Amino acid sequence: MTDDTITTLDSGVRPRRHPVRTTLIWIVAVLLVIVVGFLTWTQIVMLGERPAALKAWRNDAIAIRSTDHSIVMTPTDGGDGSGLVFIPGAKVDPYAYLYKLSGIAAGGTTVVITKPTLNLAFFDTRPLSTWTADAPDVTDWSVGGHSLGGVRACMLADDPAVRGIVLFGSYCANDLSKTRLGALSIGGTHDGLSTPAKIKDAAPLLPSNAVFVEIAGANHAAFGDYGVQPGDGEATITSRQMRADITKAWSAFTGADRG
Repeated sequence: MTDDTITTLDSGVRPRRHPVRTTLIWIVAVLLVIVVGFLTWTQIVMLGERPAALKAWRNDAIAIRSTDHSIVMTPTDGGDGSGLVFIPGAKVDPYAYLYKLSGIAAGGTTVVITKPTLNLAFFDTRPLSTWTADAPDVTDWSVGGHSLGGVRACMLADDPAVRGIVLFGSYCANDLSKTRLGALSIGGTHDGLSTPAKIKDAAPLLPSNAVFVEIAGANHAAFGDYGVQPGDGEATITSRQMRADITKAWSAFTGADRG
């Protein structure tokens, strides 16, 4: 080892890190933190209430099975050939809708509740056929959803298999006014998120024959069973009555839609 080398080692001077490389490392680190934080946030869902879900599971008029991408509610009497693909609201447990949709299923309609990618329907790019394939005997499909799930349902309504669009506390962001779809919009008078005013403002985006039902005392979270939702109004309707009103609105809509 030469004297020059010893002098360099003893000086304690280290090579300078390139500023561009340092910046890139910081950018990657920040992006990684953001991605991990976002993925963690998507997994914190509003869980379905067990007592309500059990009422659906114990209903002899329907059979329930779960797949890796859906929950399928089938009428035990074989059904009437109608089906509804239902998309949950953002970060809401799909099982939270079992009880509220069980009346529709018991009435003869096969209901397929989707399990959205990352619990957010907007990140779910799978085609409608992913869920209609779960009920191959259905010949008359509608697509619907709650809150942001309803917005996503509107985007899937152009599928040739779809005859109707059903919105629970929701409204479209795309224009369906020139389609021949049957349309049902169910809102709540106490909904603090998809307020009656917002639903009214977006009404021109639905076909002119759209049916609007407003349930007295219903808030945003009343369309499922998952507890209180930030920013929502206060419900004055029971879960049982809400289920009955949803079932009644669906039955009237499908009866009129089929002539």
